[in-house]
Amino acid sequence: MLVVGPNGAGKTNLLESLHVGTQGFSPRTRNDANLIRFGREGARIALHGNRAGSLVELNVVLQVGAAKRASLNGARLQAAEQLRGEVATLVFTPDRLVVVKGGPAARRAYFDRALGRGTPTQAALPAEYGAALAQRNASLRGISLGYSTREALRPWTERVADLGAKLVAARRDAIAALEPLFAARAGELGLADAALRYEADSPSAESLEARLERDLDRGATGAGPHLDDVEILAGARDLRTFGSQG
Repeated sequence: MLVVGPNGAGKTNLLESLHVGTQGFSPRTRNDANLIRFGREGARIALHGNRAGSLVELNVVLQVGAAKRASLNGARLQAAEQLRGEVATLVFTPDRLVVVKGGPAARRAYFDRALGRGTPTQAALPAEYGAALAQRNASLRGISLGYSTREALRPWTERVADLGAKLVAARRDAIAALEPLFAARAGELGLADAALRYEADSPSAESLEARLERDLDRGATGAGPHLDDVEILAGARDLRTFGSQG
């Protein structure tokens, strides 16, 4: 389907509503109030479709000053974002070029979301690692300020090492699964030899202990998957630098 119309006709609003109705959130804003028409108190998105021969009905209700509500086939969901586990939707807008042109954090976030969608049982892994990392960093700062001890740090070091190794392995699997699909689609667009490359060392408690003094000096964990990057390549060219934006 091709949607055409003059500027301001609502083309972007239509696409945004499809994303909200199938994923439970907007790709453009995290403030749900911005999705409601000016001067109105609420909005509703209702979608009907067919999945594997069965009818699917999705509803998302937005109200000013209240949490959004969502239902799937008439059953209320605990959170609207649960829709993303039921219906696959891909959006590409000009600001998504940040995945290629932006810094490593944008790519980590993008591929971690892809990891969660491809393997829902591991969807929480990046957040769990991030929470453990925050605790370890807080403990590092506490030691430097004199109100924590190295003994108190050790469990968080082990937790960060364990979850970090699992996250590195999960990312490797996800990117290995995505790479042939990426190469095929890129080839259709005339981009030969496209590839994704993720080279990362799995953290261990021993490697984190070995750099403990440096981490204490900086008050943060200086190694692990929170600092990794995914290279997006065409042959030997890094598309972050040499890719066309057309």
